[in-house]
Amino acid sequence: MTAETDTPRTAGSCCSSTGSCHDGAADIQGGVTAVYEVKGMTCGHCEGAVSEEISGLEGVTSVKAEAASGRVTVASATPLTDDAVRAAVDEAGYELVGRA
Repeated sequence: MTAETDTPRTAGSCCSSTGSCHDGAADIQGGVTAVYEVKGMTCGHCEGAVSEEISGLEGVTSVKAEAASGRVTVASATPLTDDAVRAAVDEAGYELVGRA
């Protein structure tokens, strides 16, 4: 199971604001991708909660959480601080182990 959130797209279009028709961190040009290990995710609800909190951080463009692996892939315009990601994961009710 995975949960993924992206920045809003152009109304009436399936494409991102950059014109790409694909989702995910690979679509970000000039951005930063980081992978974190999160402890305690067991289901799709967990993935959604973690994704929602991290998506609220300034500069985040996409989040993909995978409960099975405990990995969360975050794409952002600029590097995020581990403290900011930790606070978001804590707010969701889970534990950030660190970068994967």
